[in-house]
Amino acid sequence: MTDIETVLALNTITKTYGKTTALKDVSLSIKKGEIVGLLGPNGAGKSTLFQIAAGLFAPDGGSVNVFGMTYQGQAAQILTRLGVVFQARAIDLDMTVIANLRFHAALFGLGGKSAEARIADVAALLEITDLIKKPVRTLSGGNQRRVEVARALLNKPDLLLMDEPTVGLDPVSRQLVVRHIRDVRDRNGTTILWATHLIEELAGADRIIMLRTGEIIQEGTPAELLARAGAATLTDAYIALTGAPEVEATPA
Repeated sequence: MTDIETVLALNTITKTYGKTTALKDVSLSIKKGEIVGLLGPNGAGKSTLFQIAAGLFAPDGGSVNVFGMTYQGQAAQILTRLGVVFQARAIDLDMTVIANLRFHAALFGLGGKSAEARIADVAALLEITDLIKKPVRTLSGGNQRRVEVARALLNKPDLLLMDEPTVGLDPVSRQLVVRHIRDVRDRNGTTILWATHLIEELAGADRIIMLRTGEIIQEGTPAELLARAGAATLTDAYIALTGAPEVEATPA
């Protein structure tokens, strides 16, 4: 059992694909209202861990507990409280923003005035109200990403899972998405697990978990990691603590 403040708990998770071990005895827990960054280079196992946390994959070993429940017995109850932003685009490019949001609101059982009010709320939070009648295809990559975050917030999730939410974005769009995601936590108390390979995006996280070759190699607050490494930046701290310079700093 997890305590009432633990939103997500993964215990000794293992996952293999053929002869490749994607995750090896990975354990982590996230408390209510935390922003936890999952940091590692491509191929570190971030996406596999993310998909297991979202209930898309089952681990080969270990246990997954979300809101004190398991996917095996209570998947429907978990999913009503979960928001997910996938690495790959997952919205209909030919529909308008509001049509996309109405469609996904209906999937959560929201309709009529309740849906319109919720759509207005998330559009205002993500600053996309003026884009709401435009086809998604006509939007910039950054604005498309903000629409996806808005969609993930329609059900007022208690836990928001984000897998590389700023991948492929220009620096200005990336900064906007990062700011909006932090606003979500600050305004709504949403717990957030944020997988990325861009180190400086996580400067405002409560904790950072460093993952490499399927294992957790370091964990701590940004300040703790900087102190542990005797470094001035998170990029330098990552290199010093892991010897893995292949993780990228956020482009300026």
